[in-house]
Amino acid sequence: MHTTSRKHWCRLTLLAVITLCYVAPLHAADESTADKPNFVVIFCDDLGYGDLGCFGNPTIRTKYLDQMASEGMKFTQFYVGASVCTPSRAALMTGRLPCRSGMCSDKRRVLFPDSKGGLPAEEITLAEALKPGGYATACIGKWHLGHHKQFLPTNNGFDYYFGIPYSNDMDRLASAPKGRESFWEPKSEYFNVPLMRNEEIIERPAEQTTITRRYTEETLKFIDEHQDEPFFVYLAHSMPHIPLFRSPEFTGVSRRGYYGDVIEEIDWSVGQVLQKLRDTGLDEKTLVVFCSDNGPWLIFNDHGGSAGPLRDGKGSTWDGGMREPTIFWWPKTIPSAEVAADVGSTMDLMATFTSLAGLPLPEGRKLDSYDLTPVLKQTGKSNRNALFYYRGYDLMAVRHGPWKLHLKTQTGYGGAKREVHNPPLLFNLEEDPGESRNLAKQNPAVIESIQKVIEAHQKEMVFADSQLEL
Repeated sequence: MHTTSRKHWCRLTLLAVITLCYVAPLHAADESTADKPNFVVIFCDDLGYGDLGCFGNPTIRTKYLDQMASEGMKFTQFYVGASVCTPSRAALMTGRLPCRSGMCSDKRRVLFPDSKGGLPAEEITLAEALKPGGYATACIGKWHLGHHKQFLPTNNGFDYYFGIPYSNDMDRLASAPKGRESFWEPKSEYFNVPLMRNEEIIERPAEQTTITRRYTEETLKFIDEHQDEPFFVYLAHSMPHIPLFRSPEFTGVSRRGYYGDVIEEIDWSVGQVLQKLRDTGLDEKTLVVFCSDNGPWLIFNDHGGSAGPLRDGKGSTWDGGMREPTIFWWPKTIPSAEVAADVGSTMDLMATFTSLAGLPLPEGRKLDSYDLTPVLKQTGKSNRNALFYYRGYDLMAVRHGPWKLHLKTQTGYGGAKREVHNPPLLFNLEEDPGESRNLAKQNPAVIESIQKVIEAHQKEMVFADSQLEL
């Protein structure tokens, strides 16, 4: 087990190695930063596949996201690295399955305020990978990769942090209403969640009714202050994770009720960011990606979202838990298109961003990241041919081409036991996105080919010790 000093030594050593790779071309890189694209990732919390107008929602108005989708590239088969918060965010940040970094567990699904662990020092984040290219970096919003000092964004490649360190329902006070009553009519004072600026707590409990607006304002300010240099902004909204909060201006505006109000405020936030890029003349040199960390939390009824045509939601390895509504936007570089054939993942942002920035991928580690540049520029296809659906350290399912094979199934929440399937279940996701018709008996050759993919994957897989169990 690494001590804190060991973690810092590992991180300093790794950063020194990365810096050495750039010693020779450092001045040339500084001179050419004007040619490097900016990156903005807008990441929601528990947003469902069916929660946006452009992905089929009939009552939630998302005019800015709909416009973003019409101007940019809408991915209909885009996935996250896990079906709950902490491992999913670790996968995005590192370009690796969370079981490789230890950011998952079979006992505790996410990090909690009493957790001692966090993102290991050996891991290289997107921010750290971009820093040698002269990028200014900001994490604004929910982090959930460790709340102790050595795990915070400012010790993981980010120049600036403003947000909450874990989920907005944690640190619930004993005096708050019991059970789910705290969620139906929530108040900020029920949840003693800290709001941080860099490594300092500036507000506790965080006033959550204005938090989406404040995240947005911080993002706009950072873009203003760094428009003359390349930047990477990770805007990770706390919403629509329960308890739901929205600003007074968005109370009662949606036909979808409380949940719809929250989504429409996030839509407004997206509109503000895109308009800021246009106003500063940065829109044509900035790639913006919109996605979510996992599917909707269905057990919270109308306070949770919708997975649309997909099966189940948050916490499960059915597609409703891990396929997300995703949009890439970059005027005059990415054409307006709908990508239905290529399968992508948030883990692919590592290879894609470093490729577009002309930077190397992190070395000395197995990555699960594939460069999406050919797909975005419509010059080719992604090299990704498989997706692995883990629940903790347990491989539950594998997608290969249009086929998805389930070794095991378990609903996200609700207490149902895990089922082991022998023979496995098999679904054609392009014909049957709801995973309702098992085609295993008709396709033994498909099962055999996917089992070979699994065998090859398991031979190279090395699990790291769980950080969530510390």
